Amino acid sequence: MAGSLNKVMIIGNVGKDPEMRYTPDGTPTCKFSVAVGRVWNTPDGERKEETEWFNVVTWRKLAETCGNFVYKGQKVYVEGRLQTRKWTDPNNVERRFVDLVAVQVVFLGKPKGAAPSGDEEAPGVSEEAAEEPANDIPF
Repeated sequence: MAGSLNKVMIIGNVGKDPEMRYTPDGTPTCKFSVAVGRVWNTPDGERKEETEWFNVVTWRKLAETCGNFVYKGQKVYVEGRLQTRKWTDPNNVERRFVDLVAVQVVFLGKPKGAAPSGDEEAPGVSEEAAEEPANDIPF
């Protein structure tokens, strides 16, 4: 294969309400976590479960939309790429953190504040694969 690929697709439940922030130049960014469960049986037939947590980061219009409509417990589909951030903490220890930088978020649960109705899905939002600002600040 001549090229490379960094693409992630997950479906899970939002772990906490989103956190909206703005870069010094006013670019909106929104962060939230998503829990993705996995269930399997061991060779002896024992049922095992585990949860993998993803830290999702959105930018610009997608960030504003997620900040307004994503909520704790909501089921979402997120598509994007993995990005590793590195920084040195106050104790001079190098830290690494992996984010899922989203380019598409589809709301699979009911919209925030919606009255109970049928099983329709709420619409999702996507953003063209525009790069985030170069001045990454670890939150």
